[in-house]
Amino acid sequence: MTQSHTTRELEIELLALDLSTCTRCTGTLENIEKALSLVRGAIEATGTTVELRKTVVDSVEAAREHRFVSSPTIRVGGRDIVLETRESPCESCSDLCGCSEGTSCRVWTYQGAEHTEAPVGLIVEALLGELVGDGPVGDGPVGNGSAAPATDAYELPDNLRRFFAAPAEGEPASADACCSTEELASCCEPSEKASCCGEAAPA
Repeated sequence: MTQSHTTRELEIELLALDLSTCTRCTGTLENIEKALSLVRGAIEATGTTVELRKTVVDSVEAAREHRFVSSPTIRVGGRDIVLETRESPCESCSDLCGCSEGTSCRVWTYQGAEHTEAPVGLIVEALLGELVGDGPVGDGPVGNGSAAPATDAYELPDNLRRFFAAPAEGEPASADACCSTEELASCCEPSEKASCCGEAAPA
């Protein structure tokens, strides 16, 4: 009798502000690919297929849709592979933003050291944890991190708000730079609208 086999799927998602010039984001993508190569044998032995999605979060709407908190973010099986969000100034994304405050990107803590790109070892542990059903593992317990539960309220971090509010190169700042017209009414407190959305923003 022929036995049927159910194919398992390993879902990996990389969410980033930029995948062209940001060294943290492009380096993290390279490390994901290295980690996949290292666990290829386990993936094949367990009959697992891999889906790697790369998403550039390029707007406030996209950030809210993906419940995006920090760049870059790696989710395995829908969960952020780290619990705590740490950031430091990112030169690459600050150049993209062009905002005076600059932009910060994620810092990864692994085996007592901080890294500006997701370490291969951390990603390997997360992948193996998902393969054996224990979930990602690392320096601490894994929560939803950037992948906040859908039942939790999502709030766009100020760091990302400033990044998306920055005018494109060569374009003047406008009142609706931080959000669409429909979102201006609720994007921030009335007292903050001048600094967030421009002097012309409605009260």
